[in-house]
Amino acid sequence: MINPKIILGPKDGSHVWNFSRVGGVNRVNLDSGKDLVFLEKLDQKLWTALSCPVYGLEIDFKTLELIDKDHDERIRVPEIIEAVKWLTSIIKNPDDLTKPNKCLPLDAINSETEEGANLLRSAMQILANLGMPDKKVITVEETSDTVVIFADTKFNGDGIITEFSSDDELIKILIGDIISCMGSSADLSGKEGISSDHIDDFYKNCQEYSEWYAQAEKDSKVILPLGESTADASQALFAVKPKIDDYFLRYRLTEFSPESANILNSLDARYEDISRKDLSSCISEIATFPLSRIEKMKALSLTKGINPAWEKAIANFRILVVSPLFPGKEELTEEDLEVICRKFDAYNNWQSEKKGSSVEKLGVVRIREIIEGNDKITLSSLIEQDKAFTNNTNNIFLVDKLVRYYRDLYTLLNNYVTFYDFYSPHSEAIFQAGKLYIDQRCCDLCMKVRDMPKHNTLARSSGLCLIYCDCYSKTMNERMTIVAALTDGDFDNIELGRNAIFYDRKGNDWDATIIKVVDNPISIRQAFWSPYRKVSKFISTQVEKVASAKEKEVDTMAASGIEKTSAKVDSGIKQSIQTTHSATPVQAAPPVQPFDIGKFVGIFAALSLALGAIGSVLASFITGFISLKWWMMPLALMAIMLIISGPSMIIAWIKLRKRNLAPLLDANGWAINARATINIIFGRTLTHIASLPSNSKLNLVDPFSKKKNPLIPILLILIAILGVSGYLLWDYGFFAKWGIM
Repeated sequence: MINPKIILGPKDGSHVWNFSRVGGVNRVNLDSGKDLVFLEKLDQKLWTALSCPVYGLEIDFKTLELIDKDHDERIRVPEIIEAVKWLTSIIKNPDDLTKPNKCLPLDAINSETEEGANLLRSAMQILANLGMPDKKVITVEETSDTVVIFADTKFNGDGIITEFSSDDELIKILIGDIISCMGSSADLSGKEGISSDHIDDFYKNCQEYSEWYAQAEKDSKVILPLGESTADASQALFAVKPKIDDYFLRYRLTEFSPESANILNSLDARYEDISRKDLSSCISEIATFPLSRIEKMKALSLTKGINPAWEKAIANFRILVVSPLFPGKEELTEEDLEVICRKFDAYNNWQSEKKGSSVEKLGVVRIREIIEGNDKITLSSLIEQDKAFTNNTNNIFLVDKLVRYYRDLYTLLNNYVTFYDFYSPHSEAIFQAGKLYIDQRCCDLCMKVRDMPKHNTLARSSGLCLIYCDCYSKTMNERMTIVAALTDGDFDNIELGRNAIFYDRKGNDWDATIIKVVDNPISIRQAFWSPYRKVSKFISTQVEKVASAKEKEVDTMAASGIEKTSAKVDSGIKQSIQTTHSATPVQAAPPVQPFDIGKFVGIFAALSLALGAIGSVLASFITGFISLKWWMMPLALMAIMLIISGPSMIIAWIKLRKRNLAPLLDANGWAINARATINIIFGRTLTHIASLPSNSKLNLVDPFSKKKNPLIPILLILIAILGVSGYLLWDYGFFAKWGIM
């Protein structure tokens, strides 16, 4: 697939680039590590792509994310160059990068540089943490599992400490308190931990809460009228106050309008609604009833006649609030309620100014114990000890980056700087998502579609015959849209709604349904037969339309005839009845119109002229064809076929030479800098048509094929041969020579 190399020496003589003519474009060959070292010197006009997306490609997206320095989800040329420069500076022999690599040998790291030496130590530490200190190679699977790498480490450089960062039990308890109050951050080991921000916020909240609580201690008689039970009493008051206010408002309403008392106390309709139900399930509905009946006495009894749904709350209110303030009181007036509320004004104002509420759950005693201790210094010291390992942790992350680049970067270059993988046999480009099986074909050129509107705009300019499919995987419960290119075979059975099977690069199968078709030439053979297929399709369509119209017309006439016959029968019966019972004569049926032969003469004459004209043309054609010499007849047939098929074949040949993958890649977010031509020969390698395996046996006897009489075609062939032979003999005067004719 790759053409012979052409060596072009640069003007400065620094490096000799090798180029190959691939897909109609001169593409650089990245054959050696030196090519990678000098990649930044290669003119960007000679790069196949200038940008590609991070997602949707068949390459580890984490590797692409590392290359994407500005995190714009696009990989551009400067980012590629920076990645190549960094990798080649760490590796001893850049030639190793041009080979398939699934793991990084430790001895491939250049330890003579400071960065290389640090990375080598970090790689060895990773293997030691994983329990493999003697291993000589390291893989992406090993470097990417940070939870396992840092599982048994107290400090890992992320600035987060956990309960396991200290052996002091009191410090462990304090760290647990901070996590419970302030939340946590995930440590690299996967455990919950705290940072310096958590510590600062925690101690700030503790100090603010302690100062706020000191206000109540300073003026406890006013702020805490019921002492330590003030908070519970306030909650008990808050729970019933709206309902008690409702009771007194109803009472004032009866004073304003005495006749309203019966209406306000009447709940007959509401009782009827719940009477058929289990009352234990209607507590929430009963709670909406008034707190107590409106009586002549203004005071609210706290012990009798209370709505059952509110009995417990009122009892709690009486015990916690009323009894301490009004001992022995079992009734409550509106004035009493106002006195009680004023008792809690200072407490409510104090509560509204609360600070440090996030640590309140610890209690003021524990909070002040934490403030008075010096454990904050200890926690800060642990944070600093953890941060001391930052460089080591960064190097561990760099080892992961190094292993990923060592494995994936050369693959990316072969699909970015040049499309080597796309044009090489037995290789697949990173934008090829899998294989689509449809109509006894396997389409290798399948791509994921990320932006359907852009594909709608650019797809036809590619010159490729495309089918878009919605794909669904039931096992993974995922959906995606793909586009597949048909580059061999024909287009006869490709229709919207047809189902197919798509296999992704991991071997997962997806149900695929065609949602859009872009019809372009597939092959010269298809173009040759295209006019005949179109004519055949047109004729069959027209025949179907005429047959359908005639069938509808016959059905209509039949239905009309049946209706007329039925009407005549009914009319005859009625007339006979009228004749029997009445002397009124029955009117005669209207006379039948005589057949107007003159009107049909013109029609028959027109049909005769048309058939005569067609017959004359056919006769002239046949006469002209028969008048040819015998050896000219096949040439004439070939000429006729070329006249019919020639234009479509020429157009197809022109389009097939211009098929270009670039518009599809551009629609997916690439910035393609060169053509990606798919000629006829290459196209045949991208779509595989079904064929029988080698050394297979084929039984040509089909038990379900139409039975044929072999004598009829043989007789017809013999008659045709005799007729043509007789005509040729007559034309050459053979019969005249012998006096026969």
